[in-house]
Amino acid sequence: MSNENNDLSGAISTFIETFGKLAQQQVDLISNGLKAAAQLAEPLSKTATDLVGNVVNTLGQVLQSITSAIAPKK
Repeated sequence: MSNENNDLSGAISTFIETFGKLAQQQVDLISNGLKAAAQLAEPLSKTATDLVGNVVNTLGQVLQSITSAIAPKK
């Protein structure tokens, strides 16, 4: 009888240990995914910001050229 209790106790202990490892792996997986997404978002946001800035500068130059062409010369 004592041996059966030890076997059951060992099985439960192994099950809980395995469940804990699986839970930790899930947490690690989510954490690594969030880190990867953050590392990807940083250069994308910088590129998008640079692109918007360049578009605004180009539009400003176009408007300045149009204004210079329309304005009467002295």
